[in-house]
Amino acid sequence: MEHHNCLNCHLSVSGNFCEHCGQKVSTHRYSIKHFLEHDIVHGIWHVDKGMFYTIKELFTRPGHSIREYIEGKRAKHFNFISLLIIGLAVSAFLKSYTEIEMFDLVSESSREAMSVIEKFTTKYPKLTMAIYIPINAIFSFLWFKKAKYNYSEHLVLNSYKSVGDMVVGLLFSTLTIFYTNIKVLSFIYMTVIAFFGLFYAIWFYRQFFSHSGLSKKALIWRSVLASLSPTFVSLLIGIALGIYKGYSQNIGK
Repeated sequence: MEHHNCLNCHLSVSGNFCEHCGQKVSTHRYSIKHFLEHDIVHGIWHVDKGMFYTIKELFTRPGHSIREYIEGKRAKHFNFISLLIIGLAVSAFLKSYTEIEMFDLVSESSREAMSVIEKFTTKYPKLTMAIYIPINAIFSFLWFKKAKYNYSEHLVLNSYKSVGDMVVGLLFSTLTIFYTNIKVLSFIYMTVIAFFGLFYAIWFYRQFFSHSGLSKKALIWRSVLASLSPTFVSLLIGIALGIYKGYSQNIGK
């Protein structure tokens, strides 16, 4: 009988499941095929145990826990696709109890200065989150290429990072049900939550890639760059669209 070492608890296993923690012996690294065939299908049709454990880990040791998950310790974690779907369902439920839209929290003067992309991200935050997962994965892959994680694994880690962002967003949405002062809510949304999102991304990446052999200084700078790169690119695209729009209007005159 062939023996293996469990990726979750590292003890010797002889069957299809680890007799110590219950994880499948077939657990392996992520690939595009595994991501599409297993995780998306499994995430939609199955609900595993460990949701609250996973959320706790995302706010106590996010990078370390998700690195362990990607490398094989998956018995205790809730599937990220399931978490995203549940988060979207809860968001839709909360939306029916609040009359405040995220776009309402942006001042009139700020709306005029916003680019097309900024308006879209403010008006459709959940859709924006889904769009940004593969974009964030591209930049984390590029800035941490030496860590030797494939793009599929970067998709997974950025999906879990988005779950953390979503949980904070759901807490804010809950607040808007009971508190309706637009000025205060606008301050919280535009500053507190925005800065938390940046801090959380840097914290997440720094922990996740802490075992990649990078120096502490390089680790911090790459985490900052990976966190800011999507926003910077969106800003450039927004400026380009604004220039093109202005040019088109001038031509039309």
